[in-house]
Amino acid sequence: MNKFELEERLINFAVLIIEIANELPNTKVGNHLSGQLVRSGTSPALNYGEAQSGESRKDFIHKIKVVLKELRETFVCLKIIHRTKLYKSEKNIQEALKENNELISIFVKSAETAQKNMKK
Repeated sequence: MNKFELEERLINFAVLIIEIANELPNTKVGNHLSGQLVRSGTSPALNYGEAQSGESRKDFIHKIKVVLKELRETFVCLKIIHRTKLYKSEKNIQEALKENNELISIFVKSAETAQKNMKK
């Protein structure tokens, strides 16, 4: 997968996250989780874009780790929403959890590879 395909996956993931957030109930809990989900779930696409123009390999690695941190935060938020059954679409939640998990795996490997290459 090249960087443009990965960027598209992150953008599509952000769109899915926005769709899920828009379906959450207009309650104190729904609004809180919706805001949290939108912040952490759209951040990876934006930070990945920033990582592409990293000033150094060290800066790139740092930004990739920020992407990973936000993906992990999103994953936990999605699990909370799923367990509390605040969602409307089981399909969207399952799709988001699956894609989130795959993206975490990709970025763990990417960070590891970038760190190994920096040591060379």
